[in-house]
Amino acid sequence: MPDSRMTKVLHAFAALADLGEEIAETSDFEEMVSSALHVVLGALGIRRGAVAEYDARLSLFRFVASRGLGEAHPPDVAFTCDEAATHRSGDGQLRLDASALEKEIRAALPDLPAESVMPLVVRGELVGVILLGAKASDEAFNAEDHELVRTLGRHIGVGLHNHRLLRELEHRAEENRRLYDDLRAIYQDTVRAFAAAIDCKDKYTQGHSERVGKYSEIIARELGWGDQEVEGIAVAGYLHDIGKLVVDRDIINAPYKIDAKQSSELNRHPAAGYEILRPINHPYADIPLMARYHHERIDGRGYPDGLKGDQIPLGAKIVTLADSFDAMTTDRPYKRRRAFAEVIEDFRFNSGKQFAPEVVIALCRAILKEVNGQVRPRQIVKLLGKGYLESERVPAMLEELIVELEAGDTLAARHG
Repeated sequence: MPDSRMTKVLHAFAALADLGEEIAETSDFEEMVSSALHVVLGALGIRRGAVAEYDARLSLFRFVASRGLGEAHPPDVAFTCDEAATHRSGDGQLRLDASALEKEIRAALPDLPAESVMPLVVRGELVGVILLGAKASDEAFNAEDHELVRTLGRHIGVGLHNHRLLRELEHRAEENRRLYDDLRAIYQDTVRAFAAAIDCKDKYTQGHSERVGKYSEIIARELGWGDQEVEGIAVAGYLHDIGKLVVDRDIINAPYKIDAKQSSELNRHPAAGYEILRPINHPYADIPLMARYHHERIDGRGYPDGLKGDQIPLGAKIVTLADSFDAMTTDRPYKRRRAFAEVIEDFRFNSGKQFAPEVVIALCRAILKEVNGQVRPRQIVKLLGKGYLESERVPAMLEELIVELEAGDTLAARHG
């Protein structure tokens, strides 16, 4: 083989290697195409050229790289692949005729350098085109040059094709994300509708389920839970009393303290809620268990299963406190809501017995941040109503209780 031909072959292999490296390592699409064009022009000693991506959906060429044609890329050019450029292969599949396609592209792009026009076809689809001007040496393109352009063009075509696939995947992923967000919003609206239905059965506690959901969400966030977990515990709060739908309305709405028999009937609602929620495929884990366990106690004296300590999931401990906090801070037919100082004393007395101390600490910290103006919006302050937390003693009461509980100094601990 003559030295000049050997040199051209080696140069072609080097160009091919450079191009493969550019396509493999460059994450930026336009940078990749620009670098690939530079390799092609350098391999053949050409000053001017361009690469356009073909958008079949819009029937146009969109130029993504150019050299020697001024500062800006050429404008988009409308192009529709004519039927004359297609033929059926032996297996019956439609194939693009490169020669006919080249003529169509030359006709569509008369003002651009077209010493060599290379349609980029991948898997029978037109994905783009390489347009090359004349060589700097003024030599004509020979068969080897055309073969080199075809070889390099196949690599560029694959890069364009992969970018198109990635773009389509991203588009579908975005559509799926929007669909997921819509479904999640529908789910949450449905949950709130159920909560409203639950509360409508009890004329004395309307809004209770929504407040428990909000308090549960705030506590979980203070405990450092992630967004998905926080959404889940909010749903658990909204639905914690769903079992009341099977309890006699007269018992729920009794304007007096109910007797033992009625209390036994009412106490069915956690287990009933579990049975209602269990068959549903919830997007968040353990929602049915939160409903079942929201009347369990740390000391094992709760119901329906008499669980104690770590047998109770943390989510259920959160809903338990949120439920009790709302009960203490709202008016009921047989008792007025407690002053905040009384609520603090209840927390102090029942931490380690009814409530998990770490959950009480989280709620107290969340309230303290709102009272001190450290967070916005002040959701707890708004839910409790104007004036409820405006006493100058509130921050000190909260700080004192937090210190006690963090030190493990609870009444339950003192009494073994």
